[in-house]
Amino acid sequence: MLYLLALLIGVIAGLRAMTAPAAIAWAAYLGWLNLSTTPLAFMGYAWTPWIFTVLALLELVADQLPTTPSRTVPVQFGTRIISGALCGACLGVAGGNLAIGAICGAVGAVVGTLGGRSVRGSLAASFGKDPPAALIEDAVAIIGALVIVMVL
Repeated sequence: MLYLLALLIGVIAGLRAMTAPAAIAWAAYLGWLNLSTTPLAFMGYAWTPWIFTVLALLELVADQLPTTPSRTVPVQFGTRIISGALCGACLGVAGGNLAIGAICGAVGAVVGTLGGRSVRGSLAASFGKDPPAALIEDAVAIIGALVIVMVL
């Protein structure tokens, strides 16, 4: 079950790179996900969820700017894969295998990045403009991340 959640949190990272680690950091900080004796214990430190939350909020704003590059340019795509792998690893270590969790998270991030781009493009075409599609994607990412950490 945790590896499926690792894949799904990776999808969230593909949609919004900082929303996934913010959710995982809050889960670790609140004790829903015990990472205290692992190499990923820093995700549960007092400042980590706040830092990732600020980054997630900044990302939500930046995503609305017309100058923001595509999520598939190397830096953006790489960030999403790393974010997905980190979050997947957090869930994987709780399930007994950090590496499998990281791989699941990275694969999910690729799926989320490419699938999110496709769905958002279709929605934007339907609406005739991008902002409503972006807000729907924001909502899916935030609600999805919350559901995943609440299932823990």
